[in-house]
Amino acid sequence: MIAVIMAGGKGTRFWPRSTVTKPKQFLTLASEEATMLQQTYARFRTCLPEENVYVAVSENYLPIVKEQLPELADNRIIIEPDQRDTAPCIALTASFFLRLERDDVLVTAPSDQYIPETEELMEALRAAEHAAKTDGVVVTLGIVPTRAETGYGYIETIESDEYASKYGERVKAVKAFIEKPTKEKAEKLIELPNMYWNSGIFIWKPSTIASYMMKFQPQMWSIFELKDEEFRYSYSKLPKLSIDYALVEKLDRLYTIPIEFIWDDVGTWTSLERIFSTDGDGNLILGQVHPFATRNSIIYTEQQRIVTIGIEDLIIVSTAEGLLICRKSDEQSVKNAIAALDTDQEGRQT
Repeated sequence: MIAVIMAGGKGTRFWPRSTVTKPKQFLTLASEEATMLQQTYARFRTCLPEENVYVAVSENYLPIVKEQLPELADNRIIIEPDQRDTAPCIALTASFFLRLERDDVLVTAPSDQYIPETEELMEALRAAEHAAKTDGVVVTLGIVPTRAETGYGYIETIESDEYASKYGERVKAVKAFIEKPTKEKAEKLIELPNMYWNSGIFIWKPSTIASYMMKFQPQMWSIFELKDEEFRYSYSKLPKLSIDYALVEKLDRLYTIPIEFIWDDVGTWTSLERIFSTDGDGNLILGQVHPFATRNSIIYTEQQRIVTIGIEDLIIVSTAEGLLICRKSDEQSVKNAIAALDTDQEGRQT
């Protein structure tokens, strides 16, 4: 088994701490000592030999990867010419290993997840590896939901023993993917026994990825026959597609292994409340913050002292990059707000 850590995201929901020049996977968010990338790399290294842990990253972040993982050899870095989302990244990864004539089962995993229970993770991955050795079989890890989360996609499985007898007792066939739901829909989904969060962790062989790319994304896959500057140019022009949308939602040989250990997609400021302890008023305080009559808020500052009086359910983040103030209930809108801000700034410069 080979683990490929995808470290090319932008993490805009963590603005203004996460920036274009240094996005969240390179920050100490879930730990005071190690960055998200360093934690993910260490997690896989406890279970896999050094030569079986790779990092896929866009070229502009290569210096940061080398700084944070000095032990990572150059031949274990898969370099994207540009950031084009997870579908092109995983296609590049499959092409990389097929060129090396290696068709070992791959674990393609995000670099920004919080999974403290490494042993339980590897048990699930080994069970998935057994199934994924079969040509055309794709396995994902499905997280047993603990709340009505609107920021995750959901996986609906088929309740049948047929697939368990074929691929192992933990394996369930996937019936459908469900996009990020409304609060009302999420509350209904978590009541169902066959519903799981989509972890974004996939287990499959390079040849399996290639076969599905040729079938569902032939134009994208065709550029991997190009070389040098022609390839770099074509890659930069690929559409930004998630692997879910490009491939996974179209598959009929898709399975999941439900897991119940601690897992978090550290994607928003409120996710930190599930990792760190809050004070007696429910506040998560990071930095020189002096809260008065303040409840259930997240307040982070890097340099400036912050005094809050009479506030509730807010996110306040102050860094050299900027200042964010929003209701906790609106944090899913941060990404769109920053995209609009960037578009406005680009317009003023032209």
